[in-house]
Amino acid sequence: MTGADDDYVYDEATGEWRPASEMQATATREVRDASGNVLNDGDSVTLIKDLKVKGANQTLKQGTVIRSIRLTDDPDEIDCRHDTIKGLVLRTEFVRKR
Repeated sequence: MTGADDDYVYDEATGEWRPASEMQATATREVRDASGNVLNDGDSVTLIKDLKVKGANQTLKQGTVIRSIRLTDDPDEIDCRHDTIKGLVLRTEFVRKR
Protein backbone atom coordinates (compact mmCIF):
# COMPACT_ATOMS: atom_id res chain seq x y z
CA MET A 1 0.00 0.00 0.00
CA THR A 2 1.52 3.32 -1.04
CA GLY A 3 0.51 6.68 0.31
CA ALA A 4 1.54 10.29 -0.05
CA ASP A 5 4.23 9.71 2.58
CA ASP A 6 5.96 7.19 0.28
CA ASP A 7 6.48 9.63 -2.64
CA TYR A 8 10.08 10.42 -3.54
CA VAL A 9 11.49 13.27 -5.63
CA TYR A 10 14.87 13.34 -7.37
CA ASP A 11 17.00 16.17 -5.92
CA GLU A 12 19.28 17.42 -8.69
CA ALA A 13 21.47 19.33 -6.25
CA THR A 14 22.47 16.21 -4.30
CA GLY A 15 21.78 13.52 -6.91
CA GLU A 16 19.64 11.57 -4.47
CA TRP A 17 16.02 10.45 -4.22
CA ARG A 18 14.51 12.19 -1.20
CA PRO A 19 11.05 12.07 0.44
CA ALA A 20 8.70 14.61 -1.13
CA SER A 21 7.81 16.00 2.30
CA GLU A 22 11.50 16.73 2.97
CA MET A 23 11.91 18.47 -0.40
CA GLN A 24 8.86 20.63 0.29
CA ALA A 25 10.28 21.74 3.63
CA THR A 26 13.58 22.66 1.94
CA ALA A 27 11.82 24.65 -0.79
CA THR A 28 9.92 26.79 1.72
CA ARG A 29 13.04 27.79 3.69
CA GLU A 30 13.49 31.56 3.71
CA VAL A 31 16.83 33.30 3.32
CA ARG A 32 17.09 36.47 5.41
CA ASP A 33 19.59 39.32 5.53
CA ALA A 34 21.17 40.82 8.66
CA SER A 35 18.04 42.92 9.30
CA GLY A 36 15.63 40.02 8.90
CA ASN A 37 14.37 40.95 5.41
CA VAL A 38 13.59 38.03 3.07
CA LEU A 39 16.04 37.73 0.16
CA ASN A 40 15.14 36.41 -3.30
CA ASP A 41 17.09 35.61 -6.46
CA GLY A 42 17.91 38.81 -8.34
CA ASP A 43 17.74 41.15 -5.34
CA SER A 44 20.36 43.83 -4.71
CA VAL A 45 22.11 43.99 -1.36
CA THR A 46 24.44 46.39 0.43
CA LEU A 47 27.40 45.35 2.59
CA ILE A 48 27.03 46.40 6.23
CA LYS A 49 30.73 46.10 7.09
CA ASP A 50 34.14 45.98 5.37
CA LEU A 51 34.97 42.43 4.24
CA LYS A 52 38.39 41.08 3.32
CA VAL A 53 38.05 38.72 0.36
CA LYS A 54 40.11 35.57 0.80
CA GLY A 55 42.35 34.79 -2.16
CA ALA A 56 41.75 38.13 -3.87
CA ASN A 57 43.86 40.41 -1.63
CA GLN A 58 41.02 42.91 -1.77
CA THR A 59 38.59 44.47 0.69
CA LEU A 60 34.97 45.17 -0.15
CA LYS A 61 33.96 48.36 1.64
CA GLN A 62 30.87 48.92 3.73
CA GLY A 63 28.08 50.34 1.54
CA THR A 64 29.17 48.44 -1.59
CA VAL A 65 26.11 47.46 -3.63
CA ILE A 66 25.95 43.90 -4.97
CA ARG A 67 23.33 43.37 -7.67
CA SER A 68 21.56 40.23 -8.90
CA ILE A 69 22.26 37.85 -6.05
CA ARG A 70 21.49 34.14 -6.29
CA LEU A 71 20.37 32.00 -3.38
CA THR A 72 22.34 28.85 -2.58
CA ASP A 73 21.41 25.61 -0.86
CA ASP A 74 22.80 27.11 2.35
CA PRO A 75 20.38 29.71 3.81
CA ASP A 76 23.35 31.55 5.38
CA GLU A 77 25.14 32.20 2.06
CA ILE A 78 24.37 33.96 -1.21
CA ASP A 79 26.18 33.70 -4.53
CA CYS A 80 26.95 37.01 -6.24
CA ARG A 81 29.17 38.84 -8.67
CA HIS A 82 31.31 41.89 -8.22
CA ASP A 83 33.12 43.80 -10.97
CA THR A 84 36.54 42.53 -9.90
CA ILE A 85 35.66 39.27 -8.14
CA LYS A 86 33.98 36.33 -9.84
CA GLY A 87 32.47 33.46 -7.87
CA LEU A 88 31.90 35.57 -4.77
CA VAL A 89 29.92 33.97 -1.93
CA LEU A 90 28.80 36.20 0.93
CA ARG A 91 27.32 35.36 4.30
CA THR A 92 23.82 36.81 4.73
CA GLU A 93 24.80 38.20 8.14
CA PHE A 94 26.94 40.84 6.37
CA VAL A 95 24.37 42.15 3.87
CA ARG A 96 21.18 44.20 3.94
CA LYS A 97 18.51 44.17 1.24
CA ARG A 98 18.36 47.34 -0.81
